[in-house]
Amino acid sequence: MDSLKRVGEGEFCWVHLDKPGPGDLEELADHLGLHPLAVEDAVQAHQRPKRERYDEVLAVALKTLWYVEEGCEVETGEVMVFTGSRFALTVRHGPADPTGEAARRLAENPQMLRFGPVAVLHAVLDTVVDSYTEAAAQVRANLTSLERRVFSDARDDLTEDIYSLKREVLEFRDAVQPLAPVAEDFAGPRAEWPREMLPYFRDVADHMHRTDTEVRSLDELLNSALDAHLARVGTWQNDDMRRISAWAAILATPTLIAGIYGMNFAHMPELNWAYGYPLAITVMVTAAVLLHRTFHRNGWL
Repeated sequence: MDSLKRVGEGEFCWVHLDKPGPGDLEELADHLGLHPLAVEDAVQAHQRPKRERYDEVLAVALKTLWYVEEGCEVETGEVMVFTGSRFALTVRHGPADPTGEAARRLAENPQMLRFGPVAVLHAVLDTVVDSYTEAAAQVRANLTSLERRVFSDARDDLTEDIYSLKREVLEFRDAVQPLAPVAEDFAGPRAEWPREMLPYFRDVADHMHRTDTEVRSLDELLNSALDAHLARVGTWQNDDMRRISAWAAILATPTLIAGIYGMNFAHMPELNWAYGYPLAITVMVTAAVLLHRTFHRNGWL
């Protein structure tokens, strides 16, 4: 708070809070002139990506996400960025903290700080969007591996794996798609921002657009992979049914002959012939072999 009071003309202060409680922002909100709704969003989190303006304060909600290789899951968090004329306030929820990387980038490029608090907004937004690009690449690699399994010779049921990855992509999409129009809006001229910042925000908007397109593509590919897998499962079931039907037909002929001769009527052909039994066995085997060759030639076995 003392640092905020010592901010001079042409200077600004960057304040960062991790998972603040309701009381942590009260005094700070009064000093910075934050709207009660903005404070509520910062404390409660679980906001969709958006931007809101409260008088002279701009509030931007961003979803942070990262890809966990072990569980093939997309984990999400949140960061709120508030900018005023002489301050930038970031509030983080979740394990991922883009503000550390944003601070490092500003330290490597200190001339950006002359643009004021909007430089902090750009650095945080750029870091978050870059993390989207990295996560999308990892999801793409996982999807490629899953596609190979779908079209492999192994008869594995991948329905649960595909649905699980699709659920992660939907969570990814919920973070990316609402942010795309926000980034696009920041790329246009704004009276309260230096014009020199426009190329930087246009670059972020371009990366955001590419990531949005990539996430849509991943979603569509997962739908196609699921359809292909279900089609292959149907083909496997048809193959199994044809094999079962073929073997049933092969076994039906000997069963029919044995059943007829097992009825024990007094007058039946060849009952008293010495070669009757070998002939019946020969007919059974010959019929079974011919049926087997026919089904094998037609691809049923």
